Amino acid sequence: MPILERSDGMPSHRLTSALFFVLSPALLTFGCGYDTAPKSRPSGAEVDAAGHTAATPTTLQQNLSFGANLPLKDTDDFENATRGLLSADPEVHITREDGRVVWSTRDYAFVEGDAPETVNPSLWRQAELNGLHGLFEVMPGLYQIRGYDLANMTLIQGDSGWIVVDPLTARETAAAALDLARRHLGNQRISAIVFTHSHIDHFGGVGGILPEDPAERSKIPIIAPEGFTEEATSENIIAGPIMLRRASMMYGMALERGPRGHVDTGLGKQPARGHATLALPTKLVDHSPQPMVVDGVRFIFQYVPETEAPAELTFYLPDLKAFDGAEVVSHTMHNLYTLRGAKVRDALKWSNAIQQAIDLFGHAEVLLASHHWPVWGNPEVLAFLKRQRDLYKFIHDQTLRLAGQGMTPNEIAESLKLPPSLAPHFGNRGYYGTLKHNSKAVYQWYFGWYDGNPAHLDPLPPEESARRYVDALGGFQAVLLQAQEAFDAGDYRWASELLNHAVFADPHDREAREKLARTYDQMGYQAESGPWRDVYLSGAYELRHGPRQGGSNLQDAIALLREVPLGQIFDTLSTRLNAEEAADSETVIEFDFTDLGEKYVLWVENAVLHHRLAEGPVENVDVTIRLTHEFLLGLLTQQIGLRQALFSDDLSIEGSRTALLSFFAMLDSPDEGFNIVTP
Repeated sequence: MPILERSDGMPSHRLTSALFFVLSPALLTFGCGYDTAPKSRPSGAEVDAAGHTAATPTTLQQNLSFGANLPLKDTDDFENATRGLLSADPEVHITREDGRVVWSTRDYAFVEGDAPETVNPSLWRQAELNGLHGLFEVMPGLYQIRGYDLANMTLIQGDSGWIVVDPLTARETAAAALDLARRHLGNQRISAIVFTHSHIDHFGGVGGILPEDPAERSKIPIIAPEGFTEEATSENIIAGPIMLRRASMMYGMALERGPRGHVDTGLGKQPARGHATLALPTKLVDHSPQPMVVDGVRFIFQYVPETEAPAELTFYLPDLKAFDGAEVVSHTMHNLYTLRGAKVRDALKWSNAIQQAIDLFGHAEVLLASHHWPVWGNPEVLAFLKRQRDLYKFIHDQTLRLAGQGMTPNEIAESLKLPPSLAPHFGNRGYYGTLKHNSKAVYQWYFGWYDGNPAHLDPLPPEESARRYVDALGGFQAVLLQAQEAFDAGDYRWASELLNHAVFADPHDREAREKLARTYDQMGYQAESGPWRDVYLSGAYELRHGPRQGGSNLQDAIALLREVPLGQIFDTLSTRLNAEEAADSETVIEFDFTDLGEKYVLWVENAVLHHRLAEGPVENVDVTIRLTHEFLLGLLTQQIGLRQALFSDDLSIEGSRTALLSFFAMLDSPDEGFNIVTP
């Protein structure tokens, strides 16, 4: 059957090409990374292969002083992180079918011994802890596989098999973790699965542990918090390309793994780069406490939405006296605002959720979580929970107190310090979130981006502002001279501010770019936070080499995309409408999904693209596109190429080809490699 009628005399290949071009760019950040990771390199020269410079005497002294103020020799965390080790392969090297690396501990073999001059010693200690991997017995009947992905996989012995909690990011890492457990604990079936929350590193690997037989799969209950499916499929979709671009800096995706590059995220090593999958929940947790018996094991669930994730749960195993805090508690200060860009989290709800856990499960003898290592002993568990509770409430309360005194977000961030009862504890250190950017998150939660200063209400755009600052400071060379003086004095924050103006005033000046890159090197080397380090060093990398091209590989997430509601995909399409091009358009397009029996109508009105599910005949349609859902997924993931689309029986277009081409012409394609550190 012919794919296209030519009633308007428009060549069919132009129409199909336009459809392919518009639908195929990445929609989301699942997989969170490039196809290949930079290799680790040693660092000893003045300038390494990526251009990163050596630590200055100021950075060396700063890191020495930083370490001197912390009990870095305390071994409690190392004892807990190795306790119960049953088996550990010398290295974990997981690849895809085509040989590309999904996860490898080889990249982090350099993390041993004393901290190098180019890494904050506190972050180095966290990197050592996060590098410990293997199968661990938390207690008889309760196990964790750690170091096989960014998160942990937990196994609970049920009457007929294992209850799996949080099956990691990727199909490949989850399968490898399960294989490790089966080699040493026996080849048991999966009897149930628990997703603690809606972030992909806690459910994306489910396809690697489910049996292939659909009938067997259907027998496995999958427990998740209310709202899980919506949040798991919606986060990162509309803002996907932007969030991925920023995530590339937050996770140091372009950086080599080494003492002058990426070392650790603070939460774990890095996101895995494999195939993301999803299985829909069959049982939901929607209140606290919510008792449930799962394969003979008594659970008491706690429903904690809008804490670390929009949909999240924790649980208590009363017969084991074990509390799983999901990602509400970790051995780090977490993010109230994540640098990749996401909705701000509610610090007060977060703190209150931990207090509720203390009230409900305060007699726990062991605390485990979705990241890091457990805590044993009731006094130790309670002390840890109280410190985490008070960490988030302190940030919340003190930010509002200082805002009430008229202080702005930057002023609050500069003045806020944790009290001596909280600050020295490594579990409260800013390895992932930081006190500075979390306090700004609390301010944003209540008051938004505007700090009340009229000068900040409508500021000049960065490039124009930069040119005027450079002129006001005496010209380009004068700015470079002042920046060099600040750099030589170890005042890197001021040097970076001056040099940022210089780069935005003249982004082609190589001297300004290299000076700013050298400044970012030092700021990265001093950072205790893994994401801050990666952001600074990624900025330096991009100033020297430009943004690294590449992004999400949607073919790796097709199993997950099948669960994304079509409305969310059309929401994404709406954000690509070029308002200027659409100013006079009133186009109406019908998408008829022949396999679903569903029709969606899209129309442009007042330079806005709307969509709705059509419940009856659609009138005044300019063009109808008939296709299958699977065909759409093939276009989205580029598994269906242009030639295949041209001759497919699963796609036909009827109506005004001119209107359709005009519609496509109004849609922008996102730039996954847009500039950040330069105009």
